[in-house]
Amino acid sequence: MEQWKNRVAVVTGASAGIGAAIVKDLVKAGMITIGLARRSERVEALKKQLPANLQGNLHAVKCDVSKEEDIVRVFDWIETKFHGIDVLINNAGIVRDTELIKEGNSVPIREIIDTNVFGVVFCTREAYKSMANHGRNSHIVHINSIAGHGFTGNLQMPSLNIYPPSKCALTAITEIHRQEFIRSKHHIKVTSVSPGAVKTEIVPDELIAKFNMQEMPILQAEDVSQSVLHVLGTPPHVQIHELTIKPFGEKY
Repeated sequence: MEQWKNRVAVVTGASAGIGAAIVKDLVKAGMITIGLARRSERVEALKKQLPANLQGNLHAVKCDVSKEEDIVRVFDWIETKFHGIDVLINNAGIVRDTELIKEGNSVPIREIIDTNVFGVVFCTREAYKSMANHGRNSHIVHINSIAGHGFTGNLQMPSLNIYPPSKCALTAITEIHRQEFIRSKHHIKVTSVSPGAVKTEIVPDELIAKFNMQEMPILQAEDVSQSVLHVLGTPPHVQIHELTIKPFGEKY
């Protein structure tokens, strides 16, 4: 991670779970880190969990990545304030427990697509503008899911609405980004990191209890964050395109 010291990272969905773990690890690795979240006060509170001499390297910014205008405004501000983005972690994502065939489910469907797909597309577009402008080696990481590589649920499990298709889209988008970055002639890597079950707020407690998910093997947010640091730590000529992480014993 020495290559990223004192350089700028942006993390979406930074208020809790995987995003919060990544923010803390990037700051500890020496990066100037901007944590984007709708609940930016929770990102601000993470400073208390950092060494005193590093707390100034974490910046909390309010941003709803389901809104394109919010993304454009915040990334323009970051470019002006910090003079370039070097690493983007597209972590923000949501889950909704409804069925595609249920009447009146338009709102959760749109919420999932707007956050999990369009949020990634527009954040990456805005980060690319900065990366292309400064011309330094850069890296974009999409926090995907094993659900993005072929949904393996069953009739006893929730459908989770359009969440698995949104992650399948992210798998395809990662390859599209890889090809577009190569054509751009800029040295920008892209990586999809696909965890299995992770203990985070994205899955509500009532859903965990309903489907007895507390008995499943599970990853911690810090496990995923350490894998992100591993991906970022590769030398310039190495690109990890897809990294899948599962808790030992996971059945899916």
